[in-house]
Amino acid sequence: MPYMLLIMEPHGQRAERGLVGGQEGYARMLQFGDGLKARGLLRATESLASTDQAVRLQVREGQARLVDGPFAETKEMVGGFFLLDCATRDEALAIARDCPAAEWATIEVREVAPCYHGAVD
Repeated sequence: MPYMLLIMEPHGQRAERGLVGGQEGYARMLQFGDGLKARGLLRATESLASTDQAVRLQVREGQARLVDGPFAETKEMVGGFFLLDCATRDEALAIARDCPAAEWATIEVREVAPCYHGAVD
């Protein structure tokens, strides 16, 4: 069963950690991912650039447009993800507990499912 671990990190945290701290954390995350891959649990993983590099796009009435703020204020951003094959939710939660990013971020564990999954008829 596929589960996504979303790494929800506080805005500005990367700058606070600095280059050396960031590189050390990233190396730990790579090692964590390598371990998941060796166990046959990892489908995909990526780190995402900071939100100051992000662009938002909407299509309304057939017209695409880039969207500028104001946006809802948030304290966190999606910093990256791990897409896993797990037998159960408990297994996904155990993996999330072992993720190094849990020390500096929040790990959101979500089952991958169609957007209508569980919808009321």
